[in-house]
Amino acid sequence: MPQSALPALADVIRSGFTEGRHRGSLVLLAADGSVQFALGAPEEPVFPRSTAKPFQAVATLRAGLPLDGERLALAASSHSAEEFHRTAVRAILAEAGLTEADLRTPADLPLDRVEAEALLRSGGSAAPILMDCSGKHAGWLAACAANGWDTAGYLDPGHPIQKLAREALEEATGEQAAHVGTDGCGAPLLAVSLTGLARGFRALVLAEPGTPQRRVADAMRAHPEYVAGTRRADTHLMRAVPGALSKMGAEAVQVVALADGRALAFKIEDGSERARGPVLAAALRRLGVEHEVLDRIAAEPLHGGGEVVGEVRAAF
Repeated sequence: MPQSALPALADVIRSGFTEGRHRGSLVLLAADGSVQFALGAPEEPVFPRSTAKPFQAVATLRAGLPLDGERLALAASSHSAEEFHRTAVRAILAEAGLTEADLRTPADLPLDRVEAEALLRSGGSAAPILMDCSGKHAGWLAACAANGWDTAGYLDPGHPIQKLAREALEEATGEQAAHVGTDGCGAPLLAVSLTGLARGFRALVLAEPGTPQRRVADAMRAHPEYVAGTRRADTHLMRAVPGALSKMGAEAVQVVALADGRALAFKIEDGSERARGPVLAAALRRLGVEHEVLDRIAAEPLHGGGEVVGEVRAAF
């Protein structure tokens, strides 16, 4: 069968033998916004998945909802459904006169394996609030309630909050959506290029203080545990590297912007999560970032008989 024309971003090395490869596309931007390095086809549209959430949070602010701090970070999150995440989602909803029943997120288990296992041990089960997108949805719902907009149909692409979300994404990336689909949480999903996503995150960190774009970036960087969770790579990176804005998306999409405007975006073609960390660490090193946290993010060992016998490693 024909193989993908995209280059390998990560190799799977077991016992000194290349067992497989994870292919994809990647782009690195210099501080001035120019393309510094690229592999594959970063100019082709992809579904950004949850890397679109910061722009969707911008829409929530533009709708007039006065979120800030942890709650604004949560509106841009793919959270782990830890207790503090659930408490904040309920608070956003309650202050708008809403409840968990208003969420249109599908019932799910926590994204974080530790949280999911603890929930099941305690006799819990999947629920809409546990879905990693419930913070974003809570922000949208609260904005709808504040404006007197329909809360039942807030996921319709023609709904006012979704029009604002599309406007924010297209404005930041400098691109018109190439395709409209449906994300895992039921929200509209707009395809743009990896280069556009990198430029969009760059626009967030370089926006003027006080603007919705900068408020979202600042909230995420100040409260990264609300963007992800206590055991997640986005949190570790934003805690360790001053000014870094990092967001993962499903199907192994990742975008990062640094405080000076350097940025990166990539997608692993097969959606493999095990390739994300090694590729992310290698891309950041190519951008000039040096920090011990990159070793932690990159670690993806392969085991055999209870012993480490190989690793997934970046191929560039």
